[in-house]
Amino acid sequence: MRYARRAIAVLALTVLATTTACSVEKAGDGNGGTDAAAQCGSGKEFLIGMSQANNAEPYRQVMNDDITNAAKDVPGFKVVVSDAAQDNSKQVADVENFISQGINLLIISPNEAKPLTAVVKKAYDQGIPVIVLDRKVEGDAYTAFIGGDNVAIGKAAGEYYAKTLLPQGGKVAEISGLPGSTPAAERAQGFREGIASNPKIEIVATQTAEWLREKGQSVMDAMLKAHPDIDAVYSHNDPMAEGAYLAAKAAGKESAIKFTGIDALPVPSGGIKAVEQGRLQATFQYPTGGREAIDMAKKILVDCQKDVPKTTTLGTTQITKENAAQVYTELGGKQ
Repeated sequence: MRYARRAIAVLALTVLATTTACSVEKAGDGNGGTDAAAQCGSGKEFLIGMSQANNAEPYRQVMNDDITNAAKDVPGFKVVVSDAAQDNSKQVADVENFISQGINLLIISPNEAKPLTAVVKKAYDQGIPVIVLDRKVEGDAYTAFIGGDNVAIGKAAGEYYAKTLLPQGGKVAEISGLPGSTPAAERAQGFREGIASNPKIEIVATQTAEWLREKGQSVMDAMLKAHPDIDAVYSHNDPMAEGAYLAAKAAGKESAIKFTGIDALPVPSGGIKAVEQGRLQATFQYPTGGREAIDMAKKILVDCQKDVPKTTTLGTTQITKENAAQVYTELGGKQ
């Protein structure tokens, strides 16, 4: 258990902003774009478009709530949320619609990086401040990125497997997020870095469940048929891990397999409670960044701050049964 206590401090639960700053005083491209600095100031009304990748994921619902609740505390802020329903073309259309509505600032959590890069650049080039949240786009044509260090989170999970969960080695199934989304690639990379110190750990299967619980269940069912001797499941988020647990339970193997996830939402159906109740061995906090996004929007639109950090990295905490109840309370978890 002492290993778990040490692991809690893998990464501090703090927000770290890089020293690289980005100017938001950006002229338009001549196609109707406006200068953000010319529009800013207190006592004004601001329309913020929030382009969400997929409202079906519990994590994204909490992110939307964090954004809308934080915006209520800023006089003049109005937030409109669109749901891309995990459809790249719809999300492009959503952003195009926001641009035509004359939004003052765009917050976007891209479904996938490459397909959303051009429309994000279009908004940015027209002088609209753009906050990219959680998932990245390609290039640097945006005002700021806010999100967790997914490589570091994946590595922390891998180190937990190598040292605590499977110190004697074992066979691991990986259930990954949506291909093309940066967290999926980075969490996979980090995990492999983390388990490298224990060559007895073998990843025997990797398959995407696109961040969704029901797909996690069906993927795990197939994995169990192909690899009945799986020792543990590394899931890129908590809902997929819960789905995998249900599949293992249906096969009578839930007590023989260990499950971990990522997100640690402080809600009754989230990963922290799943750890506390024994379905997951551990989860790793991945803050939504919603409140931080609104705080940055206020700095840009209300405070007229010309330079904001180009990248803000949100910290994480490893959560095991030892600290689950405490962290749940500290994060303001709902009973």
